[in-house]
Amino acid sequence: MAMGIASISKTLTNAFLLRGSRRIISSSSPSSSSRYSTASAAVLDLPPPVEPNPSPRPQEQPRSGSSWSRWLLFLPGTITFGLGTWQIFRREEKIKVLEHRQRRLALEPMKLNDPSPSEQLDALEFRRVSCKGVFDEDRSIFVGPRSRSISGVTENGFYVVTPLMPIPGDPTSVKSPILVNRGWVPRIWKERSLEASLNTTKQFPDVSAVPKTQESQRGSRWWRFWSKKPQASEVQPLSMDPVEVIGVVRGSENPSIFVPENDPSSGQWFYVDIPAIAATCGLPENDIIYVEDVHENVNPSCPYPVPKDVTALISSSVMPQDHLNYSFTWYTLSAAVTFMAFKRLKQRQTRR
Repeated sequence: MAMGIASISKTLTNAFLLRGSRRIISSSSPSSSSRYSTASAAVLDLPPPVEPNPSPRPQEQPRSGSSWSRWLLFLPGTITFGLGTWQIFRREEKIKVLEHRQRRLALEPMKLNDPSPSEQLDALEFRRVSCKGVFDEDRSIFVGPRSRSISGVTENGFYVVTPLMPIPGDPTSVKSPILVNRGWVPRIWKERSLEASLNTTKQFPDVSAVPKTQESQRGSRWWRFWSKKPQASEVQPLSMDPVEVIGVVRGSENPSIFVPENDPSSGQWFYVDIPAIAATCGLPENDIIYVEDVHENVNPSCPYPVPKDVTALISSSVMPQDHLNYSFTWYTLSAAVTFMAFKRLKQRQTRR
């Protein structure tokens, strides 16, 4: 009987100790937990607990888009390198164009009195020509505004384009009207031209605008007796002196996207459009020649219009040196972004 009571008390004591050891193990590290669980199993004469085997670490699968992302890092460098190479080709083309203009301008002026010069329009561009005729200043067109620096002061003005008409009976004059850009004039020239056109309109009103009642009065004998003939019928054409223009054959201007469209109805011309100017002046739109005056002999008493400088014709908004600077910029940018791409790939390999 005493042996049974002693075994029961030993069992209860061991259970109490096991319960306390589990509380301590729960607040300790995993290594101590396994150690204490083994000790408690030894006290109770139980087999040690079996620890589960750690699951193997899954291997990292290679990303499907990793190869494509590497190539995309080099895309900016490839694009900028291509732009730099394109600027090199543009520079070579610009050099050839400017050399062609220089050779054409170095030739002697050609007499522009061919009966059919329109057949050679394509071959006449940037060719110096000599043309004789009379200016019809009443049909002048002002293109602008165009700025000009005078003694360090910038002044706005216009290019005046005037038709050069043939001289009847003169075999040395032009055979058909041409448009001549006579050069730069101040803004006041356009204002005076507008005032002159308004005064002419007031002085010689349109006969078709006269009311019918007045026309009926003019039909009577009494009215015809006292009335005078319209002054417009008495106006004689102005005597104009013949001029000889030495200029360069040019084509229409190609305006940028920032230049507004021409408005012939209001007399606003922002760029040279040869067919539109010819139509406004009442000249044939097709096969008309446009010449820019480059004659250096200017009348001291009237320095305007100021002809264009010949050196301005062999220049461009983007010169070959500018193309070279652009190519250097693109190549430098290409080298920079390519170096950054290599550095990025190296950091990825180091992390792995």
